[in-house]
Amino acid sequence: MPLGRKIRASSAGAQLETHNKPRIGANSFPIGWREFLRQEPKRHSLTLGDVAKLSMRQRYRADPAGTLYELKIEQMVSIHDLKHIKLAYDEFAKAGIYMLDYEEFQSVVKKCPGLKSVKDSQIQQLFMKIDYTGDGRIEWHEFCTYIYLENKEKEETVRRSKMAAFILPAIVKPLNRGEPVLRIHFPPNGTVVTLREDGVVRFWTPRLYLKNKKNVFPDRSIGRKPKWATDFVPMPEYNKLIIGTGSREIQFYELSTLEPCCQLSVLETVPLNLDYCSTGPDECIIVYGDTQGCVNILLMKSVREKLRLWKRLPQVDNVPNISIDHAVQSPEITFIRWKFHQDWVSKVKYFQSIPAIVSSSMHEDSALVIGSIHPSTYMQEQMREKIEACGEGKSTKVTQRATSNQTIFTVPKGVTTFDFCKNRNLLVTGGMDKLLRMWMPYVPRKPTGILKGHAAPVSYLCIASEDGHIFSVSTDNTAKIWHIKDQTCLFTAHPKASQIQGELSACLYSSAVKGLYIASDSLALLSLQTKPQPKGNQIVSHKEPVLCCGYSEEFRQVVSCSEGSVVKVWDVETGAQVFEYGCAHGESAITCMAFDPSGRRLVTGGRDGCLKMWNFNNGQCVKILSRDGRCAEICDCSYLTLHRNAFVISVGWGRRIDIYLDSKEETQFNQRPKPSWQDDVRNGHKEDILCIAHCTPHLLATGSYDGEIIVWNVVSGRIQCRFQTPPSQQSSVPNTGVLSLVFLKTRAFVPELSSSAWLVSSGSQGNVNFWSVLNGGKFITSFQASQLQQQILKLALTRDDSMLFTADHVGFIYVYNVKQYALGPEQNPPEKVNFWRAHISSITSLKIFDKDQFLLTSSLDCSVRLWSIHGEFIGTFGQEESWSISTPSSWKHPAVPYEILIDPLSMPSHPILDTEINVSDVSDSEKTENVNSELDVLIEETDPPSILNDKDIEDGTNNSWSLSDPGRRQRHAILKHGNRTSLKDYNTLKDSDLIVTPTTCKRPDLSLRNIDSFVSNDAEE
Repeated sequence: MPLGRKIRASSAGAQLETHNKPRIGANSFPIGWREFLRQEPKRHSLTLGDVAKLSMRQRYRADPAGTLYELKIEQMVSIHDLKHIKLAYDEFAKAGIYMLDYEEFQSVVKKCPGLKSVKDSQIQQLFMKIDYTGDGRIEWHEFCTYIYLENKEKEETVRRSKMAAFILPAIVKPLNRGEPVLRIHFPPNGTVVTLREDGVVRFWTPRLYLKNKKNVFPDRSIGRKPKWATDFVPMPEYNKLIIGTGSREIQFYELSTLEPCCQLSVLETVPLNLDYCSTGPDECIIVYGDTQGCVNILLMKSVREKLRLWKRLPQVDNVPNISIDHAVQSPEITFIRWKFHQDWVSKVKYFQSIPAIVSSSMHEDSALVIGSIHPSTYMQEQMREKIEACGEGKSTKVTQRATSNQTIFTVPKGVTTFDFCKNRNLLVTGGMDKLLRMWMPYVPRKPTGILKGHAAPVSYLCIASEDGHIFSVSTDNTAKIWHIKDQTCLFTAHPKASQIQGELSACLYSSAVKGLYIASDSLALLSLQTKPQPKGNQIVSHKEPVLCCGYSEEFRQVVSCSEGSVVKVWDVETGAQVFEYGCAHGESAITCMAFDPSGRRLVTGGRDGCLKMWNFNNGQCVKILSRDGRCAEICDCSYLTLHRNAFVISVGWGRRIDIYLDSKEETQFNQRPKPSWQDDVRNGHKEDILCIAHCTPHLLATGSYDGEIIVWNVVSGRIQCRFQTPPSQQSSVPNTGVLSLVFLKTRAFVPELSSSAWLVSSGSQGNVNFWSVLNGGKFITSFQASQLQQQILKLALTRDDSMLFTADHVGFIYVYNVKQYALGPEQNPPEKVNFWRAHISSITSLKIFDKDQFLLTSSLDCSVRLWSIHGEFIGTFGQEESWSISTPSSWKHPAVPYEILIDPLSMPSHPILDTEINVSDVSDSEKTENVNSELDVLIEETDPPSILNDKDIEDGTNNSWSLSDPGRRQRHAILKHGNRTSLKDYNTLKDSDLIVTPTTCKRPDLSLRNIDSFVSNDAEE
């Protein structure tokens, strides 16, 4: 079983761990493969029906040369090809060769009937993906396991895209002891209405705050039986409420005031359940089922006038009253009564889309009936003769419906609930046998599907057509979500988890609220877990914030990791998604990543305190690196090569440097770190270590939250020098955390540059600091890189160390020429070469690759973007249109991302606008006393606080990032909530003098002054 596998609503699914998978021998297949090979020939792709894969195939057919997209061999191989490769391996095995090198593997693939047209580059890519250790040889079981795991993860990806879940526990509001709730309704006015059996009507907010209540049945005198309700339904078009009673009445009340309007009395039987539908201008239909198995239909015209006239009639029990026999005498009233069932009617509903009435009962032979409203011509003639013989104008007597006018479904143990969807042509029933049956309407012989899973009779179900889901609730208070197309259960909310107790009495699913209301001893709301949707035209790469990304030069692929523990692989040539796997660190976010020197393996670090090593092309976890016991969050990790040995180094909240040997001799799946350096234990960081950087051959730098930077000699394990980041002169709040470090490697160990700056670090208030690391080290200089004085989160250098790229908290990228900068003390900042806005939120990764031609960025705005080194926008990974990285005409440039275009911070700078508000004003406004307490309450309800305590973080109960006490905060989001504005920020607005403008208006100069996010020119120009 996979580690930490849980069903949840994030986009991360279960992950396959190598040590939990059976090893596939040279003469065997994985479980299920022997049966798979016996099937009819078909493409070996378990997600062939996926829209994304089909679109890839269409692009391949339209461009067979592969200029836009090159289909992978894994997607082209068939069952016959697999058999051919297996036979080839068997032939080599007879000669004593069990592992094939690249030339041998290439010849085997080329001889496959369906793979003769593949390119050598495709075969080489597949070989390197399987040979992730770099041995140069692969066995049959390695090839077979790679194909199996890749397709298994593709299945998981499709499953995750269909995932749905409730937020547990439910919102529960206790009800006063009394009669049970009969029914729940959600009228268009956005109010939840409930009715108890004793006539108490309650109005609730969607989040179950009680607004109003009233008992519509007045107290009766002693000796008279109390009146009790059976069902109710709102008439929103007429602002009325219809209530059925046990006294054989249908009563009409004002929906807003619950004052009685009128009632229809002396019905044939008790109306057990009601339904209402507006059928036209001032026309409606009221349907109710009774204890005799009859469906009663009341067709009304001129509804407003009729209700107004009935309201003037004589009163009975303080309610204007008219008997049903007198009511049907009016030409605007038509009453039809059909005999459908041989038992009480359990539910009745009119579907205007058919149009027809569907009713159900517990009688097996007439469990569910779909019938028309009006009788056939033959039946009309018979009814007319009966009416004339009786000498009556109209009749309310029961009539047996003709067989041609109804469809009868026979269901074992009857039907208690049902729902119908016209868009999907689907009818679903549930009953005492605990099963949900899916039917095609008017085809009653056999259901199209049966959903099993409930352990008690099904009491309620609803089809959510827009989501493709079915919601069902059984009498033991268990709620389930089903996928219509796959006919599988996506989620189960057990009563212990939802905390819904008592006897179930009523349910309602609201598509407006995206939640399921359940009434028992309490009124509960099970809300659906909804993923944040991009606003407007925003294009996202992940469904959660992206915390890190990187580039694999070996495969020319981009890998990105999200807060939802999802890893995605992208083709850098086109921007198309190649692969995806989830639950990489369980439910913990992935905070950092690094590639091994070969670029074939990926190391990820998470908030669970573990490092994991992956073959990222098929989602195979090959090793777990962690300390013993409970581990603290990892903030950064890196690969280090020393004396031909490779090491994985990680830092984080543990405040120690963990070093793991990456060697083929280390065969244990769970690997522990080497003993910590003695200097690290005695004299190391006193606060959380947020970042790491190394310089060949033996220098390592670490930066912590308190602003301390330590440069280590990795050979001796001793401290070479240490610095303290100078505090900002412009900020009253000390914030010296070091979020990024980078070495100027071209200056390192050059005797002529021994006194120059070798190390660059991010500082507070948008500053960048330069340090010398030899002879005890010293501070050289600093300058303000962020024009808005925002925290610099990421630093990157070109290969020749000539250009420094800086990324800040609000998504701006600034480029500075530092080729000759900080060779000694400096008074002036370096030349600003370029700048632009890349994201609307904090930038979490900044990577320069491909011989300094391209720039890769990721952000908390859920996007991963590709830029030219000059700031030209190529595209967002995940966009519909493909690009060709070598063809600038296919890039998005000169366009910019839409969300950046409309964001207020992207507006060009202007002298008048500059004086209105700045970042310090927003920060100071947080200290201002709020003059309106109601606004504070509203803000707190709609925007939960981002400050957590240590216990919350250690328990892992909240994934928000902390800003409170030093020692527990995520490096990427120190300022994530720091600049949040709210309704009370009007206090920061300043008074300005009015400027009298001349009659001759001069066009204002809106050219670049300080910031223009859309112009990538020289700042001096």
